[in-house]
Amino acid sequence: MPTNVNPTVRRRRLGQELRRLRELKGMTAEEVAERLLVSQSKISRLENGRRSISQRDVRDLCGVYEVEDVRIVDSLMQMAKDSRQQGWWHAFGDIPYSVYIGLETDAESLRVYEPQVVPGLLQTRSYAEALINGALPEAPPNDIDKRVSVRARRQDRITDPEHPLRLWAVIDESALRRLVGSKQVMIEQLEQLIELSQLPHVTVQVLPFDMGAHPGINGQYAILEFPDAADSSVVYIEGVTSDLYLEKANDVQRYSVMYEHLRAQALNVEQTRHFITEIVKGYTRPSVD
Repeated sequence: MPTNVNPTVRRRRLGQELRRLRELKGMTAEEVAERLLVSQSKISRLENGRRSISQRDVRDLCGVYEVEDVRIVDSLMQMAKDSRQQGWWHAFGDIPYSVYIGLETDAESLRVYEPQVVPGLLQTRSYAEALINGALPEAPPNDIDKRVSVRARRQDRITDPEHPLRLWAVIDESALRRLVGSKQVMIEQLEQLIELSQLPHVTVQVLPFDMGAHPGINGQYAILEFPDAADSSVVYIEGVTSDLYLEKANDVQRYSVMYEHLRAQALNVEQTRHFITEIVKGYTRPSVD
């Protein structure tokens, strides 16, 4: 695991511990909010790790929960301090999906299904630039550059020699057929996809059109898993204006089962490489007028 403190994961872990303490006390979030004269939504945001938490908040909550062990309080206070540090992505300014980046940075494995585009961690810079330009036609050039740079920085997890991210990607055929940028951009992208798929910690499978209906028909999602048992898995669903994070065991299990069906229906690794190679040939073949 990376040695730097990850504020996103610290917030999430702290929130889980505060929820556990509340439940041990037998109190509802509404009751805690009334005791502290704050909104119930604030307590919920603190517990789900979506909001920074101050050491004062931790102190007040420990008081409500009557935590008498000083070591526990000190540990939670330190976690609150760590959670307010900035991750590497903050250097790029306001990133709309910064919560996801924080989770991805600390994850041990990632299973992703992409129906429309090549997964971000496997994209070439040219493909990413063309893709973001197309998706955000009104975005200024500096915003496009920032997003591309962040995407490139995220890919360090794939090439990390000591703690590489275990990536399993199931990609719909449409993502390989959609012309993003130019034929040359697509050739470079698909060739890189084949190259990266040969890394021992990267698995790529293509779900061809002729497989018909499948469990991923409703859209993209990713499942992140972490090395620490205290950190529950997360299902991430990207949205246009907001993202969805599912952490309940039943939700994660449901999406995990769906993913197993996707992997079973997709081409195997060798078939996938051959399939992508044939698509590359199609891009290199001269067009007939």
